[in-house]
Amino acid sequence: MLKKAQRKNLKSLMKKKAHFRIGTNADLMVQLNVLMFLHRLAEESRTKAFEEKSAIIKPHHIKAVSKKLLKGARG
Repeated sequence: MLKKAQRKNLKSLMKKKAHFRIGTNADLMVQLNVLMFLHRLAEESRTKAFEEKSAIIKPHHIKAVSKKLLKGARG
């Protein structure tokens, strides 16, 4: 399993980029949102690979799905 980003590193990045106050557990919410996005990307890529009758998720499956997911994630 991949290591998650360290909490102190994420907090320092958020403080550098934000010009407003950040809540105490905002970094945990960011990590949760990233994990949910990656999970959804993996599921959609698996579906795309299955539609093309491929047993392996290939980079072009991820690229095709990521464009659609990123448009939906804006906002």
